[in-house]
Amino acid sequence: MKRTVVRAACLLLAVASTALAVGPKDGGGGRNVAILIFPGVQIIDYTGPWEVLGHASVGGRPAFHVYTVSDSADPITTSMGMSVNPTYRFGQEPKPDLIVLPGGNVDPQLVNPALMRWVRERASSAELVLSVCNGAFFLAKAGLLDGLEATTFAGLIDELRLAAPKTRVVSDKRFVDNGRIITAAGLSSGIDGALHVIERLCGRGTAQVAAVSLEYDWRPDSGYARASLADKHLSPGFDAIREFPSRTVVRHEGTRDRWETSWRVQTDASAAAVLQKLDRAFEGAPGAVRLAVGSWRLPGDDGTTWSESTRVSPAEGKSTGYVVTMTVARSPK
Repeated sequence: MKRTVVRAACLLLAVASTALAVGPKDGGGGRNVAILIFPGVQIIDYTGPWEVLGHASVGGRPAFHVYTVSDSADPITTSMGMSVNPTYRFGQEPKPDLIVLPGGNVDPQLVNPALMRWVRERASSAELVLSVCNGAFFLAKAGLLDGLEATTFAGLIDELRLAAPKTRVVSDKRFVDNGRIITAAGLSSGIDGALHVIERLCGRGTAQVAAVSLEYDWRPDSGYARASLADKHLSPGFDAIREFPSRTVVRHEGTRDRWETSWRVQTDASAAAVLQKLDRAFEGAPGAVRLAVGSWRLPGDDGTTWSESTRVSPAEGKSTGYVVTMTVARSPK
């Protein structure tokens, strides 16, 4: 009985969303959306935009016809083991109005001639192109980011700058809209990128209805961008802490201006030895200045200065364990 009620409620919500989704820019013709998939594709990178675009309707009809495309009709194994059957092989798909280039195990595909040819050809005639995560590297390899602004997965910002030297790669935006080419940052950013596509093509109201029907707290003006969070300045310490096999993250939170991460570490080494090991991790950081053991002044890439500190204290109830806390904060101007 309860399942029947829940199912009926979901159907009513779907009908209500469809009735509300009337946008000014499209008569509901259903634009074709080709989503590229390949071995090792990141699941949320392609399913997120698919789910979002599938929730958009105009005049009571779907606003988008979404399908997958690959260089083979064989099942694709994604980054986490999901098996997916491509809808079409390259060249057999309906002519796409939009293409979505997800990330994942992208590097082997950058030297796949058939895939790169498909990207170049389809991107040249598509109304919009949306990349997600390191799917931006497909666009970089094709030369389609030259002279544009772009973003990608937080951990690959510097690599994209090397791969696309004629591109202004930014770290403080969840997605970048260049007009025809849109690049979204990592993973869930593709949801925001796809909602932005709906807003552009079908109007903000249609995008808002899609977000609500997804139960997604869409905040297009929030300014949240993973790559701009302050924890990036702690990456040398994060690398060092991984050398302790027995560790548990206790806390990992912060903002653009401050970050703190704590671990519970089990080791026979002394507290002083643990601190010295973690302290040495920052020695190779460009421009880093040691203020004391466990305390550094670090430069930011935007001219800012950051203060880092590492503390090691005994863990309660554990004779050989410690709580390690790393903190970094933007220094006052």
